Amino acid sequence: MHQPLVFIDGDQGTTGLQIHARLHGRQDLRLLTLPDAERKDPKRRAEAINSADIALLCLPDDAARDAVATLHNPAVRVIDASSAHRTTPGWVYGLPELDAQQAARIAQSTRISNPGCYPTGAIALLRPLVETGLLPADYPLSIHAISGYSGGGRAAVQRFEQATDAALPALQLYGLELAHKHVPEIQQHAGLSARPVFVPGYGAYRQGIVLSIPLQLRLLPGVTAEQLQACLEQHYQGSRYVQVMPLYQQGPAPALDPQALNDSNDLRLALYANPEHGQVLLTAVFDNLGKGASGAAVQNLDLLLTGLR
Repeated sequence: MHQPLVFIDGDQGTTGLQIHARLHGRQDLRLLTLPDAERKDPKRRAEAINSADIALLCLPDDAARDAVATLHNPAVRVIDASSAHRTTPGWVYGLPELDAQQAARIAQSTRISNPGCYPTGAIALLRPLVETGLLPADYPLSIHAISGYSGGGRAAVQRFEQATDAALPALQLYGLELAHKHVPEIQQHAGLSARPVFVPGYGAYRQGIVLSIPLQLRLLPGVTAEQLQACLEQHYQGSRYVQVMPLYQQGPAPALDPQALNDSNDLRLALYANPEHGQVLLTAVFDNLGKGASGAAVQNLDLLLTGLR
């Protein structure tokens, strides 16, 4: 039985290390790892990428583009975990739950762009509602999300974990120039015609995301919270990794713990509604290192492997 050769370029970064951990002990593939002295050697990296069946790029955006430029073996299939190619024509967006055909598109593609962590939650909530017409593509959306500090990569992890308690901020918002690089990705893959406002933040915990999107039903004539709920339930019916919780609109609502799904590839969606005030809150909880990064990459890798066995 052929064991596909998988090369992780950037395997010492946060996502690369997580992918390694998730693949540990797998018998259905071989991992190609470069010695420490060769990891930054452009020639050796190019040789490794072109010798692999599947290359996983866990690199900064510019380095990912450079890595793709070195490819000359047409048989190599690429999963890019950076944001370099998420809106690039010719690349398949690596969110298998995007629609009923997306997993098959990924399995047949040679160029897959792994989704960003925040966009995973936002698109999972918005895309089905926009596609069915329940949410207009030009609705004035605001998206708020808090991630564990590991969302900032290895440098952020070191900065937080080496700080004294007095120096560690409990919460910090960023991207306040309202030009975060995830916005075009969210807009394109959620099917939006109007640019959403996106405000992310880091909390003083390692990993996990809670993302929320408020809706005013007065701006959605004829649309009810029950319809929004039913749309998401239908879209994700039978999904292995996406859970849609029951609609909350009576009595005290449970709090959301951003760390509830850590170390998994699960994504939990929930709607909170106040019928009296005509307001709905769309929410998503997931691990920024799981479904938001390495878990999604391994899910896409498994889809590619089905075509190589």
